[in-house]
Amino acid sequence: MLNKIAVLFFSVFAVQLSYSQATIKGTIFNENKETVAFANVLIKGTVKGTASNETGSFELKNLSWGDYTIEISSVGFKPYSRRISLKNDEVVTVTVTLQNDTTLEEVEVFGNRFQHPDKIEALTRLPLEPYEQIQSISIISDKLIKQQGNLSIADATKNVPGVYTFATYGNKRESMSSRGFRGIPILKNGVRVHSDFRGTGILTDMQGVDNIQVLKGAASITQGVATDLGSPGGIINIVTKTPKYYYGGKVSLRGGSFGQARTAFDVYGPLTDKENMAFRINGALERADGFRSGVSSERFYINPSFEWKIDDNTKVTAELDYMDDSRTPDLGTVNLGENDVNAIYNLPYNQFLGFENDKSLTKNTTYSLRFSRELTDKLSLKAAYYKSDLDLVDKGASLGGVVVDDLDNPVYNLRNRGYGVSTRKDINSVLQFDLIGDELFTGAISHTFQVGFDYRASRFNTTNRSNPSVDVIDVFANVDRRLPTEVTSNPDFLGEESLAGSESRALGFVAQDVITFNSWLKTFLGVRYSKTQTSTVTETTDSDAFNPLAGIFLTPFENVNVFASYTNSSYPRTGTRLDSNGNALGNERFDQLEAGVKANWYNSRLRFNLTLFKINNKDINLPVYDENWVTTGFYAKGGNDERKGIEVELSGRVLENLEIITGYSYIDAQYKEHTSYVYGSAPLNTPKHTYNIYANYSFKNTLEGLSLGGGVYFTGERPINDWSSGAVTHEGIVPNQKPFDVEAYTQVNLQAAYNFNPHWNFRVIANNVFNEIGYNAYRTRYINQTTPRNFAGVLTYNF
Repeated sequence: MLNKIAVLFFSVFAVQLSYSQATIKGTIFNENKETVAFANVLIKGTVKGTASNETGSFELKNLSWGDYTIEISSVGFKPYSRRISLKNDEVVTVTVTLQNDTTLEEVEVFGNRFQHPDKIEALTRLPLEPYEQIQSISIISDKLIKQQGNLSIADATKNVPGVYTFATYGNKRESMSSRGFRGIPILKNGVRVHSDFRGTGILTDMQGVDNIQVLKGAASITQGVATDLGSPGGIINIVTKTPKYYYGGKVSLRGGSFGQARTAFDVYGPLTDKENMAFRINGALERADGFRSGVSSERFYINPSFEWKIDDNTKVTAELDYMDDSRTPDLGTVNLGENDVNAIYNLPYNQFLGFENDKSLTKNTTYSLRFSRELTDKLSLKAAYYKSDLDLVDKGASLGGVVVDDLDNPVYNLRNRGYGVSTRKDINSVLQFDLIGDELFTGAISHTFQVGFDYRASRFNTTNRSNPSVDVIDVFANVDRRLPTEVTSNPDFLGEESLAGSESRALGFVAQDVITFNSWLKTFLGVRYSKTQTSTVTETTDSDAFNPLAGIFLTPFENVNVFASYTNSSYPRTGTRLDSNGNALGNERFDQLEAGVKANWYNSRLRFNLTLFKINNKDINLPVYDENWVTTGFYAKGGNDERKGIEVELSGRVLENLEIITGYSYIDAQYKEHTSYVYGSAPLNTPKHTYNIYANYSFKNTLEGLSLGGGVYFTGERPINDWSSGAVTHEGIVPNQKPFDVEAYTQVNLQAAYNFNPHWNFRVIANNVFNEIGYNAYRTRYINQTTPRNFAGVLTYNF
């Protein structure tokens, strides 16, 4: 009888256990009260476990009543364990704070090892780490920018292989190039600032920069057509800083060569006791002279942001970024010879070829509003609105043609000098929605996918009044900097004002799926459809584009990924050109093949990227000329512009106290089968070779607090202009005359810093220590010298 009662008792008890649905759930934070994503949560002594999601939350369901020990671990933090007692059907909610493992530093020269770079998903549209993406991605962290004392886009991006300065347009903007493509798009928080398709560049302030993301390769599939953000050459995205949920900040003073004086600050913290709202505000005020007499600049910058965690799964972030920059444009120097002779004149620093009242004014305001909602632990919804307003006013001199003597011989030191006033206003905006799935399973196959759309609008208006011949100057003599009175007194001296403008809107639909078959095989599939409409004063044109992406991702060894991909991007700007039968030729197309290896070692402290690329435009809408190189007025499909090369990058912390960044690129860019340019010639300003190496060593024990750093940056020789085969004659190009190469140059920079205590830091910066002079030229209109040897000191107080 007792046996029957015991059996019945244990049977009922077992049934009760089988229906027990106790739950442990919680949120994981770090010491700074920021959530920790993707931490491992395990019940000790079992195989049952989970991981925290993107917001740091986790949940363990269907547990029997009893006592449990949960163990939580995450790279960069000390292990955590906690004992929890559960009753039947009870839900226990815990809050976990992980302690930093001080033996490792999370923020490296390429960013935070254990977090996605902020806002990168606005571009890649996928929740993957950079080394998991099927494209080349380089991250420049705020830490690296601070170590090197970078104040410009060019200073920061020289740490990325294959990225180089295209032109500065007289010290007015920074235009960057990559893979042989001129002026790749520069974005701020995911939106284009300057909408000119030629990529004439922007200015920005480094104080508010959290990181800079350089994407090359398959970015076109997610961002749009080639005249917008889907540039085959790549994209540079400048990401501003966002709020933190703990109090802190810094104030710095910088003084340097050429009269530089700069004050900057950064303050952040929570706004409520619940710590569900936070703020951050960055700012800078700077004035400086140039190395050239008569050149100066002033700047004001402010970057406030606000974040609200509506609940555990919903977050809204709002940001504003404003810069007001006033500077003297610098015409630079001249070439004292024909287009095929390198005779760049080493213009003395006390010589200035412009007028004393020349001024370039830049006002730029960007706004962003981001929303994210975790629908489940596997699905999330993201929405974002980005907007940028740009106002440019340029008043200044220009250099015209060479003066000829009475015998029609050119006198290269004599130049016609003109004067002009121009304005430009750009308004760009992006509205973007994405549904993202992270590791959803269909059987044994995992899917990480994105489905979304974006709406982009762009509008610009320009005005221009100029006179190309105000006077004649001799670059060997003292140049009169006074603006002739007739320029200001005679309203008609600069001629009639010319107006131009354009407005475009584009709607794009994007879908991507990363299919994981097993631990060593993934495939990437994607497609984008874009519908674009562009309007000018005289016409409105419509175009659409369908761009696929296909790739394979292999992991033959742990932490080593091998990838290959194909994508294409469309170029609709010349799509309305007509052939000899009056038919529109349609969009041009760039085909892009890429393959490479991505690896990370030593707990993600060291990263390696090797990328091979080949980009062809065999679908060009080319002008057709007669035998005398006179245009016939119609176009034909054909040609082949080819860019191919290799990029190698190694960065990280090779030792506990030694950080490095190294990179090399080889670019073989050629015009092939082109009606306008010589076969095999390279596009202007394309160096075959670039390399960079940087190291920073932090002393321990004896000299603790001291760090020493230095970098070497090489830019190879490059053609100053395109090589015309007979038809093209603008911007100093002489038909059938091979343009000369601008000489290669190497820049060496050194830094030293000392932390007096947790609050005070002093940094010394020496740039171009060997005073090697190079030139960045836009054809022959602007030939601007690199900055000579210069020094700076930065005193920072952290609180």
